[in-house]
Amino acid sequence: MQYVEYGAHNSQTVILLHGGGLSWWNYREVTQLLADKYHVVLPILDGHADSDAPFTSIEDNAARLIAYIDGHHGGSVYAVGGLSLGGQIAVEMLTQRPDICRFALIESVLVKPMKLTYALIKPTFCMSYGLIKQKWFAKLQAAYLGIPQKLFDDYYRDTCKITKEDMIAFLKANCGYSVKPALGNTKAKVHIVFGSKEQASICTSGKLLNRMIPDSTLEVLPGYRHGDLSLNHPEQYAQMLLNLIG
Repeated sequence: MQYVEYGAHNSQTVILLHGGGLSWWNYREVTQLLADKYHVVLPILDGHADSDAPFTSIEDNAARLIAYIDGHHGGSVYAVGGLSLGGQIAVEMLTQRPDICRFALIESVLVKPMKLTYALIKPTFCMSYGLIKQKWFAKLQAAYLGIPQKLFDDYYRDTCKITKEDMIAFLKANCGYSVKPALGNTKAKVHIVFGSKEQASICTSGKLLNRMIPDSTLEVLPGYRHGDLSLNHPEQYAQMLLNLIG
């Protein structure tokens, strides 16, 4: 796994995990607001542009990040945040290692499998993958995903680098992920957030996470769509994280 780092290495470490099909730039502006106080690490998830390994599973990505934290940060970090696929990996990290971090910010995370969508991903992308490198199609996708214009060049460049096999693999993982009972053992203080305009499955998942994680908090952002918080409101995201870690 590759990592982009900001801030002083002797500061408390915050790890932020980007959404599926995005990359470290998902949190570029958030990081600029945090780097004067924290050491911010932005991993490039497996199977994404400039990563060093194909995507296998959410569980494998979580295990690799835990191994990185063991090797470079003494077995735990101050905070972990994640959007969508990155949020699922963050949830899995909390499941695999209850004390992996002190705080976690989980944004727009699905933890109940969507069986029909899962079944349709491979045939759909086998037919449409060739369109991904067409800029007009990428602009439609970016608009649908709520990616701001200032991030479009990053999005288009990196999407073109993702193989069909990796894209199918992480999209299927995203739709098929199930939360595990061991999540309830986490020691982290967790804040769960999603937008009021997200799919019902995300809302249901957020409420499930809130019930499963002891003393967690839940926030619904009026009018926000999937990923709006970190992608389009970096100042609000940074302040939410700062409020969480106190």
